[in-house]
Amino acid sequence: MKTTKLASVVAILAALFFTGTAFAQTDPGVRSNTGVNAGQPFASVTASPNDLAFFQTGFAQFNEHQTVTGDNPGLGPRFNLDSCGACHSQPAPGGTSPASGIFPNVGPNPQSQVIANGVVNGSTNTIPYFVQANGPVREARFPFFFDQFGNANHNAPNGGVEDLFTVTGRADAGACSLQQPSFNAARAANNIIFRIPTPTFGTGLMANIDDSTLLANHAAQANNRLGVGGAFNHNGNDGTISRFGWKAQNKSLMIFAGEAYNVEMGISNELFTQDRPLPGEDQMGSGLPANCLNLAGVGYPEDITHSDGTSASTVTSDTALFSVFMQFLDQPTPSTTAPGGATSITNGRRLFSAIGCALCHTPSLTTQASHLTPGLSNAAANLFSDIEIHHMGIGLADNVSQGGAGGDQFRTSPLWGLGQRIFFLHDGRTSNLLSAIEAHQCSGSEATQVEENFDLLSPSQQQDLLNFLRSL
Repeated sequence: MKTTKLASVVAILAALFFTGTAFAQTDPGVRSNTGVNAGQPFASVTASPNDLAFFQTGFAQFNEHQTVTGDNPGLGPRFNLDSCGACHSQPAPGGTSPASGIFPNVGPNPQSQVIANGVVNGSTNTIPYFVQANGPVREARFPFFFDQFGNANHNAPNGGVEDLFTVTGRADAGACSLQQPSFNAARAANNIIFRIPTPTFGTGLMANIDDSTLLANHAAQANNRLGVGGAFNHNGNDGTISRFGWKAQNKSLMIFAGEAYNVEMGISNELFTQDRPLPGEDQMGSGLPANCLNLAGVGYPEDITHSDGTSASTVTSDTALFSVFMQFLDQPTPSTTAPGGATSITNGRRLFSAIGCALCHTPSLTTQASHLTPGLSNAAANLFSDIEIHHMGIGLADNVSQGGAGGDQFRTSPLWGLGQRIFFLHDGRTSNLLSAIEAHQCSGSEATQVEENFDLLSPSQQQDLLNFLRSL
């Protein structure tokens, strides 16, 4: 496969960027959180008392733990966790999945503690086999519905979220009686896949990149001769480019927040107005039982705009506050010296583009003018993503379609903040950055040739590239 030509390219790269004696390349690991790197609002938000009030109120709601009834009502009847911030906490609120022993006061995986913390009743719920104290926060999906024999029916695509826990047995859940999905049976049928939380730092910038900018970037990367194609997932209502979620299935941060509130915590809101049954209960059954409806006792939707609020931020619904919190989170600040030193990071950045990584992981895109806050306006969004969906081949395929994204297509994951992430890829299957890179090479993957270019680098060059990625 063009081995002679690739070897020549690598020889040139070696002459340009070689930094010393070859050595075994390793993932430098999660970068220290010394200093402020991520999780801060834009300076323009801090400078505006009104915007800052919105951000701080959204921050509080993002980290609030929900209950079935009481002051924070609406949890359940099925859910994955009781707080946005519990899932999105590494390395700061708004981030991605935590784990023990990385940063002080972060971890273990909060899903592994729901029985111990009284979030669920241990006599009616068990911790699924794929939830580990030092593993990633996960949601589960069954790619296909099951047939009468318990096998995956490949003629009946599913792909919806199968919430891990139920409120059954909680003191505030009344007579609601629900069983957890049969995750062990799904494992036996090889019919289960996972997703981990996507970090939300800088997502306001992503929301503010015009379609024309994305289309121009796509055109500039065409005819690259490395097998990289790419396409956009489009919103089914207005036809414009959608951009949030692992498959770029959500158009806006408001929809992203509303869906998560409903699907991950079971809380109905002004965007998703009903309690959500599991896919099988909704499409092949009779929905939720009557004794599991309106458990909060407030009617639907449970999260609303508050007409009795006394300020703009207290009038706003929780869903909108989540959106504001994410919208106002600045992009992470990369390190110029760690790990490996400035020379290694600089060399790694050059290699990143030279071998083709930047064809998908576009280093920077410019936002349009913003009506929300100056920090979002005409800014360089250093996201390292083209926001396109790409075929990633059989090794990463999850057989779940969302919008226009098929079973092996995923949005190019933004790399800003990667230096402080613990788990990689859509399902958190590895915490080793080198393994995540290697997973890009498989049958049907657009990134195979680029990954092979990486393999042909010298060990020291590979280390420079790893150091660069961990500096982000």
